[in-house]
Amino acid sequence: MNYLKRVFKIVKIIYLVMISLLASCSENNTEEATQPIITDYAVGEKWTWKYKGVTTEGEIRSEGEDTREIVNTDGVLGITVGNDTIPLSDITKPEESETPRYKWPLKVGETWKYEKDWTSQDGTTRKQSQDVKVLSYKEETVEAGTFMAYTIEYKGTVSNSRGYNAQTDEVWLYAPEIKNFIKMTQNQDGFVYNEELIQYTNPNNN
Repeated sequence: MNYLKRVFKIVKIIYLVMISLLASCSENNTEEATQPIITDYAVGEKWTWKYKGVTTEGEIRSEGEDTREIVNTDGVLGITVGNDTIPLSDITKPEESETPRYKWPLKVGETWKYEKDWTSQDGTTRKQSQDVKVLSYKEETVEAGTFMAYTIEYKGTVSNSRGYNAQTDEVWLYAPEIKNFIKMTQNQDGFVYNEELIQYTNPNNN
């Protein structure tokens, strides 16, 4: 289970950074979401999620809050990720992959294959492979409020070079209005992980 915790931490960081890139819909097109550009974000824009990871036996393995914020550092816009700040110019670049996490434009009924390979600090190689489908686009309510959101389903496996292999199924609710996810659930090898948006602020909306 310690391995699962390490994998979950790595995957969570990747997901939170990538999810921050999710598309924004134009006011005249509610059927598709396209990848945002830097000017879609505002300094001071902030997202806060609560998260919790629980085993099938009811043991809580992780719990807390996570915040991402758009900041201006010496004239360069970036998004905070833990103690780091990643330039928006890096994360808004189109993903050049035949198996991307997001297939643009995002729209209901779209399907694709997502695959990701990475290597941990101890040299263990890992691979995630999932079939993806956009199931719906409708009103969804979370603690932060009610938003029009896409439901995106990922079904597949995560494996590593040490012989680990587990079914990994996820559901993400993504709200174009705020360029981010409002809720996610992941089930992996007897471990259930949930995140839910509890607060969103945008100084341009005040």
